[in-house]
Amino acid sequence: MLISSSKSILEPNWVSLDRLRGSLLPNEIAPWVTDKGSLTKTIIHKCHGSFDVRVQNQSWSKAKPTESAILGISKGIRTMLREVELRCDDEPWIFARTLIPSINLKGGAKRLAFLKNRPLGAVLFADPNTKRLLIEVAKIDSRHDIFYKATNNLNFIPSELWGRRTLFVFSGKKLLVNEIFLPTLPKT
Repeated sequence: MLISSSKSILEPNWVSLDRLRGSLLPNEIAPWVTDKGSLTKTIIHKCHGSFDVRVQNQSWSKAKPTESAILGISKGIRTMLREVELRCDDEPWIFARTLIPSINLKGGAKRLAFLKNRPLGAVLFADPNTKRLLIEVAKIDSRHDIFYKATNNLNFIPSELWGRRTLFVFSGKKLLVNEIFLPTLPKT
């Protein structure tokens, strides 16, 4: 059951990874947040059990203001919203929230709408033409609505989480991927 505070703000304070002082990132999270490769591949490597992707939601939505700005779309443009958990042995390690503007679901990018329980990272990083344009990080807590979605299936609710969001270009189309690092994630 999702519980939301009436005082929650819609968006965390995202900061460019290049501008964030490394000492602000907790040591156990820093290698995950700064990983420039496929997070999916790293998780599969670290998971010595059964890896799976559990889709929590896939629907049409509107991007939040800073998401619209990063994606270069007008406020109110429909986006495909996909929220998933990357799991090891049925334990969520990462909560991911992906936004793809409806106008970008064309050509090769159209297949991203039909991933079902396949990991997005496996598709993105299989294409050598995929580009990562921007990485931002944020500390996320109970003031942020994404906190409740990310912690919904945890047995222990932490006071804060770290997340990153990445702007990708895949098949010439932009998409935004938010990854929230859960306390169940092992140290690298």
